[in-house]
Amino acid sequence: MNHDFIYEALPTRVIFGQGKLQSLPHEVERLGARRVLVLSTPQQEPWAQNVSELLGSVSAGIYSNATMHTPVEISEQAVAQVQRLEADCVVALGGGSTTGLGKAIALRTGLPQIAVPTTYAGSEMTPILGETENGVKTTKRLPVILPKTVIYDVDLSLTLPAALSATSGLNAMAHAVEALYAQDRNPVTSIMAEEGLAAFARALPTITQSPKDIEARSDALYGAWLCGICLASAGMALHHKLCHVLGGAFDLPHAQTHAVMLPHTAAYNSKAAADAMQRIARALNAPDAAQGLWDLAGKLGAPRSLKELGMPEAGIELATELALKNPYWNPRPLEADGIRKLLARAWAGEAPSL
Repeated sequence: MNHDFIYEALPTRVIFGQGKLQSLPHEVERLGARRVLVLSTPQQEPWAQNVSELLGSVSAGIYSNATMHTPVEISEQAVAQVQRLEADCVVALGGGSTTGLGKAIALRTGLPQIAVPTTYAGSEMTPILGETENGVKTTKRLPVILPKTVIYDVDLSLTLPAALSATSGLNAMAHAVEALYAQDRNPVTSIMAEEGLAAFARALPTITQSPKDIEARSDALYGAWLCGICLASAGMALHHKLCHVLGGAFDLPHAQTHAVMLPHTAAYNSKAAADAMQRIARALNAPDAAQGLWDLAGKLGAPRSLKELGMPEAGIELATELALKNPYWNPRPLEADGIRKLLARAWAGEAPSL
């Protein structure tokens, strides 16, 4: 155990269980809000309408244009609507795209936000915002970005398609994997990381076969919560840097990119983070961390190549170059040749290699 560390607990109120969406009006009241703007993606607008009706007279309306990678122009449009409607709180219903928009609004206005996750992204537990402008994704970390309240309603995850459940879960698992070898890791987040990985390793194969399994869905949402805390409490490394680069430069789908990259970034760091890899392997009940992550993705039918996500092979060189600009701390030094080879394997869908 590392006896020299700093742990800072973040002040988010969490409501967890089945049917918990019904507590939303009470949570709005606790914040003293009177005009609430409900956020969603275009696909989830009907769901957002239901939430607006649940809020009744305190609903100020809906903004349903949340977009992957949180483009700055979308955030500015949403802020303009907040101002037109004189909203004093936002409710973000959905996955990482909607949560990101809620955070972007909070950053620009200081308004409180309530997150109602419908995927396993985990970003709802963090004071971190990644925004994209002109093909470049940048990250900010500030207290105002952290949602005041998170409502985890297991019932809302029942309709998440099995394929998206798999990639969303692998995305969340990436937070825990990197927390285990982060420069500022600590015993508390390491316990949460291993527990979160184990919860997902149990839940995701069952969800793939039985998407309505309540116990598996509860396990996965519990894992998402723990992995989200890991993302909030420990610095991220090469994996998240590469995923931000790939998402911003090639507009690749967020969760699927994490799913593809995770076995390869684990393999890159395996020798430099042996203890972390042992814990990951134990959580997965696998002999090797990187291979265990690769096998799990295959078992879930998740994508395992950047090629199938639409990245051009010629983009490997650009991604390598961008990854080395303003690099995150990483347990293994970042080497252009090693990253290039890692990306080439991930592009082609080859198994991870040390």
